[in-house]
Amino acid sequence: MRIKKECSLLLKVNVLLIFNKLPFKEEERTQKTITFICNQLKLNIMSLKYSQTTSDYLQWGEAINLIRSLSKDRDYKMSLLIAIGCFWGLRISDILSLRWNQILNVDEFSIIEHKTGKQRTIRINQQLKRHITNCYKQINPIGINAPILVSQKGTVYTIQRINIILKEIKAKYKLSVKNFSCHSLRKTFGRQVYNQNSDNAELALVKLMELFNHSNVAITKRYLGLRQEELLNTYDCLSF
Repeated sequence: MRIKKECSLLLKVNVLLIFNKLPFKEEERTQKTITFICNQLKLNIMSLKYSQTTSDYLQWGEAINLIRSLSKDRDYKMSLLIAIGCFWGLRISDILSLRWNQILNVDEFSIIEHKTGKQRTIRINQQLKRHITNCYKQINPIGINAPILVSQKGTVYTIQRINIILKEIKAKYKLSVKNFSCHSLRKTFGRQVYNQNSDNAELALVKLMELFNHSNVAITKRYLGLRQEELLNTYDCLSF
């Protein structure tokens, strides 16, 4: 709620400032001009939003160990959730909408993202494909058309319930991550892609920007916490 208020205030202030400085005559300041300005200012608003996100990412090794530990403890649903979240970087709303017939025994599949309305194609690597098959056999859903994450009540998990379960998992498995939630899985994917392409970081960021459907690289850097790290590293450049 606080972020929404700040964004709304930021938008109003900036529109007024920019609008009054435009080199247009009064009669030329049309609604179209205002719309253009508002669209440009969305970048600032999104940057503010992502700079205040509180979810942290898992180290990749810890994520893989968690997937294996959950499977070993026969918690196949959560093992599948975390595997999919870390390997595909989907939003939780899109993960909860998946059905077995979309992801089982296929090399790739496409979805329409809930938030953006854009199509995204996912390729499934062989290791994850085997894990999905094993989870399917162990979970034994009512049919291949069933949602992949159904609670004991027979309904698809809510995002709120998933976040509660993730907090319980954090405590049970003593995860090192500070704030563990649905966003953590998506961020873990992003950080691993970035780290594996550290020799060409800018290209990695462009790829992630497109995969995340962000409007620019700056938003992606803030979302992954990279911008904050860059700012903090400034202090290490100073000597006494």
